[in-house]
Amino acid sequence: MRVLNDRAEIAAAVDEELGVSEWLTITQERIDLFAEATGDRQWIHVDPERAADGPFGTTIAHGYLTLSLLPALGAQVYAFAGDVARVNYGLNTVRFVAPVRVGAKVRNRVHLLDASELDKGQRVTLRHTIEIRGEEKPACVAETVTLLMDAQRA
Repeated sequence: MRVLNDRAEIAAAVDEELGVSEWLTITQERIDLFAEATGDRQWIHVDPERAADGPFGTTIAHGYLTLSLLPALGAQVYAFAGDVARVNYGLNTVRFVAPVRVGAKVRNRVHLLDASELDKGQRVTLRHTIEIRGEEKPACVAETVTLLMDAQRA
């Protein structure tokens, strides 16, 4: 895991790949739990029998399930040290490039794209590429924006 210790170190890492997470298997149980949590029970996600005859030949993970893995997989790749509050500032772009079939293994490749100073703290932009083992195209490419604030200012 790459630990970025302060604002200067974060700024110096702009344009660098921070690393790659471990592979995570996407199970039907994970898909079903996500469907329950979000109310998105479309058959391509939760009905293996019907999905077998569908466009992907099996159930697939929700795009937003794939996106929701960024914090957990990202935590394997990088950390911001110190007493900072991390606030989700938003997403610049998100693209769901390829479906994640049940049983597939995914991982997160993280690049630090930008770090800029604001009155409130440091704004950090990261590109997360969720790769699928054995597939040419990634599942998802998302550009996230995080605001790092000193805890006493948060």
